[in-house]
Amino acid sequence: MPYSQITPVKSSIERLPVVMARTGRSRASIYLDMKKGIFPQCFKVGIRAVGWLSSDIDAWIGNRAQAGRAGHVGVGNVNG
Repeated sequence: MPYSQITPVKSSIERLPVVMARTGRSRASIYLDMKKGIFPQCFKVGIRAVGWLSSDIDAWIGNRAQAGRAGHVGVGNVNG
């Protein structure tokens, strides 16, 4: 399929500095939560580069906001 006929995807690849800025999380907490399975997994985009799908980050932010509104944020939450 020629490049001009590829259907655009509504998601983009975000690198770590963008993911950190969007989520308010540090590098260490992102990788720790990935290991725990509670943060979206990154994937290789180059020899020494990884990225996340923006749609995965959007979903994580949405889920986190919804849980926060319900009072179920998780670790360190006084209410539960």
